[in-house]
Amino acid sequence: MTPCMFGTIKVLNLYGDIPAMCQQHHDVHICQCPGGKTERYLQPSLLLALYLKSSYGYDLIGKLNDFGFMDGSPDPGTVYNHLRRLEDDGFVSSKWDTSGSGPARRFYEITPEGEILLKNWAMFMERNYNNLENFIDQYRKTSKTKE
Repeated sequence: MTPCMFGTIKVLNLYGDIPAMCQQHHDVHICQCPGGKTERYLQPSLLLALYLKSSYGYDLIGKLNDFGFMDGSPDPGTVYNHLRRLEDDGFVSSKWDTSGSGPARRFYEITPEGEILLKNWAMFMERNYNNLENFIDQYRKTSKTKE
C-alpha cells in the first residue's frame, strides 16, 4: 500500500480541507492516507525542536505536534530513523545519558551544520508561504470578478 504523497492539504487554514490527487487511490478527494505530510516536514520540525532545546528522543516526539505539521502522534520509529539520518549527515549529534536511575537514554543536540540546514528550511518555507499568499490573493481577485 503506497501512502498518499499529499495528505490532507490545508491552505493557511482559510478554506479548510481541499481535495488533492491521492497517489494511493489515484483520484481526487480529501485524502486521509497515513504518512503524507508528516514525512515531508519531519526533518525541519526535528531541527527546530533541537534548536529551541536539546532533548531526548522521547521528548522530541512530544514536541513535534507543536509545529502544526503532524496529525496525531508521529511514529516513534520514523522519528528515530530521521534522527539517525540527521546524525549520520552531521546535522545532529547525540550522546548516551546514563546519569538517571533508569536505562540509558540518547540526548540529541543540533550541530552548527544543522543550524544552517534549519535556516535553509526556514527560507524555503517562507518562499513557499509567500507563493501561497500570492496564489490566494490572485484567486480572491479573480473569484470576486467572476461572481
